[in-house]
Amino acid sequence: MKKVTSLGGIFFRSKDPENTKAWYQKHLGLRVGPYGTNFEWRHADQPDQKGFTLWSPFDHHTDYFGSTDQDFMISFRVDDLEALVIELRAEGVTIIDEIATYEYGKFVHILDADDRRIELWEPNDEYYDQMIEARTK
Repeated sequence: MKKVTSLGGIFFRSKDPENTKAWYQKHLGLRVGPYGTNFEWRHADQPDQKGFTLWSPFDHHTDYFGSTDQDFMISFRVDDLEALVIELRAEGVTIIDEIATYEYGKFVHILDADDRRIELWEPNDEYYDQMIEARTK
């Protein structure tokens, strides 16, 4: 089974997320919105299929990363989250929460070997395709 297919996102704590997004927009040209920015790309083995990687600053006091000692969190895209969670449990990996399902994909959080929270995301790329298409009209 193919486990991680690509990078889903980079999330980090910020004392002032809005100011941080504005700085990156002004100085580095990122087109930011409420959740940061999406970097669009195409799958190497399926060039007709788009993918997205999210860059997003979070409030410094967020509990989304787990421990307050963790300043960033990486999100990995996966193909079959439910099957992967079964496999990871069998391998003794700590699964933090239950799989959460939204219209834009499925999510679960695990701990790596250093007890760092990692997000696993099975995206619904059709949702994002429709969202991008609506923005360009």
